[in-house]
Amino acid sequence: MASSSKANSPEPRQEVEEIYGGLEANVEDPVHHRLHRGLSARQVQMIAIAGTIGTGLFLGTGRSLAQGGPASILICYAIVGFIVYVTLLLLGEMATQYPVAGSFNAYATRFFSPSYGFALSWNYWFNDAVSVASDLTAAQLVLEFWNVQHAWVVSLVFWVFLVCINAIHVRAYGELEYWLSSLKVVTIVIFIVLGIIVNAGVNQEHEYIGFRNWHIPGAPFVDGFRGFAKVFVTASFAYGGTESLGITAGETKNPSRNMPRVVRFVFWRILLFYLLSIFLIGLNIPWDYPNLSNRSTTTSPFTLVFQEAGSTAAASFMNTVIMTSVLSAGNHALFAGTRVLYGLSTATPRQAPALFSRTTSRGVPLAALLATSSISALCFGSSFIGSGQLWGWLQNIVGVSNQIAWLSIGLASWRFRKAWVAQGRSLDELKFRPAWTWPWGPYFVVISVSVLILVQGWSSVIPTFVVADFFSFYIEIPVMIVMIFGWMLLRRPTLSKLDGETTAGNEGYDRAANNSRDATDLTPLLDDGTAEGGRKTRKRSWWHHDVVDIHTVNLKKDEYEEDTTGQDRVEDEIREGRLKGSRWSGIAWRLYYWVV
Repeated sequence: MASSSKANSPEPRQEVEEIYGGLEANVEDPVHHRLHRGLSARQVQMIAIAGTIGTGLFLGTGRSLAQGGPASILICYAIVGFIVYVTLLLLGEMATQYPVAGSFNAYATRFFSPSYGFALSWNYWFNDAVSVASDLTAAQLVLEFWNVQHAWVVSLVFWVFLVCINAIHVRAYGELEYWLSSLKVVTIVIFIVLGIIVNAGVNQEHEYIGFRNWHIPGAPFVDGFRGFAKVFVTASFAYGGTESLGITAGETKNPSRNMPRVVRFVFWRILLFYLLSIFLIGLNIPWDYPNLSNRSTTTSPFTLVFQEAGSTAAASFMNTVIMTSVLSAGNHALFAGTRVLYGLSTATPRQAPALFSRTTSRGVPLAALLATSSISALCFGSSFIGSGQLWGWLQNIVGVSNQIAWLSIGLASWRFRKAWVAQGRSLDELKFRPAWTWPWGPYFVVISVSVLILVQGWSSVIPTFVVADFFSFYIEIPVMIVMIFGWMLLRRPTLSKLDGETTAGNEGYDRAANNSRDATDLTPLLDDGTAEGGRKTRKRSWWHHDVVDIHTVNLKKDEYEEDTTGQDRVEDEIREGRLKGSRWSGIAWRLYYWVV
């Protein structure tokens, strides 16, 4: 990234945010501009939180409780939470080493298979675009608490607001996420304290609740294994977004230092914000609470707990916070989807029209933003089939897409680690290495997520086959397969008669695969070549696989070089000076950095 004279001059006593705010754009030409590294460490930390605390937690837990019961929701969210944590460690390892636009989509292309990366990228773009529609639909559900008529108008206003924020600058997105996420964190802490108090007897009935709701008819496992399996997809929807942290790596200052900090923080966030909140919801709210989740509506259990405390005003406040979380989640999904589409248009070979690679002078891919936001029109279908029903289907689609993303991170990490070892690179060269996940981490993620994808649609098949539900669970799998094989057919190589030679068109394909492969790496599954004069003659291969060769993939390209001068040095000086101050000052700053 080109730096301005201001960025290069030492300014030791300025706040880090002021220094970062002074960075100028890196402009390659008048039409195409690069994405800007405009997200500060504090913003990336809060984006990490925003990725998990959203409509999935505030609204999805109500649906999960109604479908599976208090024990199912706690166990399923714990299992998925651990899978997500390991997955994010694997992603952090790659994103810290190669902080590029496209993140895990780019890693799947580079280290596993270009055709798989192509299908994954489009699938994840669709996931983010549908997530925006899902969040706008969730806004309509939240408004039903106040009996608002024509809630779709509010969805339209939210849509315009989100597009405008994302069209300004990446810092505008980051700052909005920072403050909305701060509000959500404070609210969750208040909810945890209030949930304990309500359970202890400070409620409308003035009775100690304890584990009473675990022993009502149907609980704690509602609908047996069928109900238990249903919760996995809603849990996956709730945890979705953490993997998009890797997408922010391309616009994060000093990713080799900031990304590991964010990743390490995830475990405590999952433990505190999710499992403790879900445990309190299961204690205080019965699974059969009226209108907790049905075809027309879904009520937030967070709002119900505040209502149980006996305060209508507190319940309205909680509902307002949930509305801001819907806005935050939509903002996050719109940002991520825009960057994925931008990454597709700048890939080699290009996987999306070049139009989407154009950015404004402020580094905003405006065409990609508008294309991503256009899918949000799906949310207005709620007027015909019911907001609760539509949100449930969208939740299934997004949840499965999240699982495919986690599975792909496991595949990319598996091949990346094998390539690293096969090429003799020292593990000490890795800028971030979660040692306790070696070597089992990628295998665990691939196997566990595959099981979740296959099992969670149980309810749509047994005891009766429900077409709409089945498609919402599994439609993305055949679409992915068709896109993978379609890309391989379209990009199949034309091999010359001499071994090791390719046509000019195929050379571009090879470079896209891993930047260093030759024709022999594109292994035809059907080869009708014959030996001729001691040399093998090949005709055009009608089929091949494009799994990347771990021995030749370029592990040096795009490695991030740490900046030990300038802004990074200034930030380190400020931080170290604060921590080494007086005893109480140092403790206060340590607490500040841990929280903020």
